[in-house]
Amino acid sequence: MKFYWADCFTHLAPILVQGLGVVLEITIISFILFMLIASLLAIGQVAGPKPLRKIIGVFSEIIRGTPALVQVVYIYYVIPILYAYIRSLFTGKFAYPNMSPIAAGIAGLSICYGAYVGEVIRSAIVNIDFGQTEAGLALGFTKTQVLFKIVFPQAMKNSVPVFGNYLLMLVKDTSILQAISVPELLLKTREYASKSFYTIESYTLVALFYLLLSLPLSRLVKYLERKTKIARTN
Repeated sequence: MKFYWADCFTHLAPILVQGLGVVLEITIISFILFMLIASLLAIGQVAGPKPLRKIIGVFSEIIRGTPALVQVVYIYYVIPILYAYIRSLFTGKFAYPNMSPIAAGIAGLSICYGAYVGEVIRSAIVNIDFGQTEAGLALGFTKTQVLFKIVFPQAMKNSVPVFGNYLLMLVKDTSILQAISVPELLLKTREYASKSFYTIESYTLVALFYLLLSLPLSRLVKYLERKTKIARTN
């Protein structure tokens, strides 16, 4: 069996660079959105009224109990149909909304990761020493002020290494978006492999590409873990 690594790399590398731009775009936007969603879910569970806490709890269980791929596919294929059906009940017109694969992918990943990270933040908030809350109240702060000025910032700081790990996972999970035709690295590679028949070479190179993309982030996460640990001990 002959391998054509040089030829495959020459043609596939520019294609992977194009796909990298899509991966970075999805990763950055999804990270910002899932951090926002996670913060809202965590605060709602900790400080919200009981009905809201129950709703968030059920929502989180549903999201964390189903695969990210299923959620992405559901958002892209099912949500537009449900929207068109509900709209038809009020307007009499059945028209699908225009949703791009990238938008659906970002929404799916943001919601999925938001549910997981929301639990991380909620747990970090709960584990903050209650004495700090009592001290804040003794100084005249309201419960809301104590939460947002004292407890929440510390919880976020303590969770930084975990956020880094989820960011690393997010980069790799962008590959599932090939299921809804997002032109990311895996889809680009699959298209090239089907045309060139360099199956072994193509998928090996994309695996190495993901590895080279993940290694710097992995080192950054370990660096943040060390810095956070030092800050806690000081």
